[in-house]
Amino acid sequence: MRVVLVYSEEVLTLILLLVVGSVLVYISKFNFMLVSVNLGQYILSDIPLFYVITGSFVAGLVLSYVVYFVHGISTSLTLRGKNKEIKKDKDEVLELTRRVHRLELENEKLKHSPSREPEDSNAL
Repeated sequence: MRVVLVYSEEVLTLILLLVVGSVLVYISKFNFMLVSVNLGQYILSDIPLFYVITGSFVAGLVLSYVVYFVHGISTSLTLRGKNKEIKKDKDEVLELTRRVHRLELENEKLKHSPSREPEDSNAL
C-alpha cells in the first residue's frame, strides 16, 4: 500500500517559520555584541549586531518586494497595451474578412448573371 502525504499551505508555512526562527535564534546567540550604526548624519550607538543583521535582512526583503511590485505593474501595463493592439488587429481582420466575403458574393453574382454589355463580333 502506498501512502501519499499531502501538505497544506498552513503546514508548509509553519515549517518555514520554524526554520527561520531557528536561524534567527542561532544568529542572535552568537551576534549580540554592541555596535554603532552610521546613517548619514545620524549615529545610532550601542545596538546589538543581531538587530543590525535582522534589520538589514528585512530591509532587503522589503526592497526586493518593491522592485518585484514595480516590475509586475510594468509587465501589466505592457500586456494591457499588447491586448489593445491585438483587439484592434482582430477587428481589422474581421472587417477584411467581411469585405472579402462581400467581394466573393459580388464576384459570383457577376459570373452567373447575364452579361449586360452587347457582344460586338468586330471587337478586338
